[in-house]
Amino acid sequence: MSEARRFGLTRRAALAAMLAVGMHAAFPGRAHAESPPIDASAPAATAWSSLSADEQKALARFGDRWDSLPAGQQQRLLRGTRRWMAMTPEQRQMAQQRFARWRDLTPEQREQARERFRRFKELPPEQQARVRENLHRLKKLSPEQRRLLRERWQNASPEERQRWLERRRQRR
Repeated sequence: MSEARRFGLTRRAALAAMLAVGMHAAFPGRAHAESPPIDASAPAATAWSSLSADEQKALARFGDRWDSLPAGQQQRLLRGTRRWMAMTPEQRQMAQQRFARWRDLTPEQREQARERFRRFKELPPEQQARVRENLHRLKKLSPEQRRLLRERWQNASPEERQRWLERRRQRR
C-alpha cells in the first residue's frame, strides 16, 4: 500500500473518530439558545497556530475555518484528535469498525441505541459491572452458540423468560 493511500485511510479514520466524538452536539432536537449567555467556565478558543503539526494535519479539514468555530467545538475536535492519535493501530481499527456500524444504522436504531446507553448509565455501578460481565461472557461464545441462545430466547414465552431470569438472579 502506498504511503499516500495509508495516509488517506488514516486521515479518513481520524475524521470519522472526530465526528463520532463530536456527534453529541449535533443530535437533532437539541435546543440551543440563539445567543448563549457569557459563561466564565466556558472553554477558551484555541488558536490554529497553537496546535501541533500532527493535530493540524488531522484537523486540516477545519483549518481554513478553525478560528471561526465555537470554542466548545474546537475543544471537542481537539480532544477527539488527541484521543485518536493516542490509540494503537488495533484500537483505531476497532473505532473505524464501530463508526461504520453506527453510520449504517437507521435514525430509529440510533435513537434506540442512545436510549439503551442512557438507561445503562442510570444503573448503579454494580449493575453496570454485571451487564459488562454478561456481555463479555456472551462475546466468548461461538457465533453458533450465540445464534442458538438468541433463538431460544426469542422462541421462549414471557413466562419462560421470566423463569430464566429468576434462576439467573438466584445463582448470584
